[in-house]
Amino acid sequence: MCRYAITYKNIYACFSCRKVFKQRPDYELGKIEAANRQYKCPQCGEVMNDMGHDFQAPKQKDSKQWKKVEVLYAHGFSYHSCGCDGPGYRPAKLSEVEAFLEAKQTFKTEGEVLLQKLSVKV
Repeated sequence: MCRYAITYKNIYACFSCRKVFKQRPDYELGKIEAANRQYKCPQCGEVMNDMGHDFQAPKQKDSKQWKKVEVLYAHGFSYHSCGCDGPGYRPAKLSEVEAFLEAKQTFKTEGEVLLQKLSVKV
């Protein structure tokens, strides 16, 4: 395990309140507790989302940036990494999210391309 993951706390976000909170890392918890944990927002009580160590929250008043983060998270994009390379490219504006998601959906591995070719021939 990377020292980066051990040293820093996990960042959880509440999209309703547009707030983030840091919580204890997984290694400090038991396996059962880590697998079943759900941190609730202290303000509204909704379950918060695990954003990863590299997440930097937008300002609370910036509703467009929070919407962008929420849409990306709903499509499986968070900010988890070991700290070496970062989480990868994320769009800077809400208007860029749709094109980003379309580009990710059209990207296919070699295996997916081969499977698609085989299914067409049958």
